[in-house]
Amino acid sequence: MRNLFFRHPFLFRWVMNLWPPFLFTGVKIVAINSDFRYARVDLKWRPWTRNINNTQFGGSLFAMTDPLYALMLYGCLGWDRYLIWDKKADIEYIAPGNGRLTAEFHIEDDQLHSIKAATASGEKCFPVFTVNVRDREGNLVCHVERTLYVRLRHRFRPAS
Repeated sequence: MRNLFFRHPFLFRWVMNLWPPFLFTGVKIVAINSDFRYARVDLKWRPWTRNINNTQFGGSLFAMTDPLYALMLYGCLGWDRYLIWDKKADIEYIAPGNGRLTAEFHIEDDQLHSIKAATASGEKCFPVFTVNVRDREGNLVCHVERTLYVRLRHRFRPAS
């Protein structure tokens, strides 16, 4: 199943949009490139995603960015070859989020090359990815920095 999931981005998007943590929080992957290097995610404006100030709940903003970079890296590097985990995340709220919000995720060639080079000897790598969440007018709502843990699976590590 995972083989299909990471080989076919349309299936990945469809399954993720039905995943309860996304489905019930109003998070939706609206676009993902065939090479897993770009994705766009929306947070719908729903009564259950609002806080007491009638703006988007901060936990929903955080959740919309949670698994994407790790899953995109699996799509780029191979789920069967690498172990990838979220290690740390930091969110900075800039402005209240009103209405539908959007986050765009990018993985650049140089990031992939540096991850591959850093893990080739079997070592751990902790790449940092940044995503900005914006409202419909393009105003910055929050800035999220995610640190991932990436390492070759044991069977792919060089013998020591």
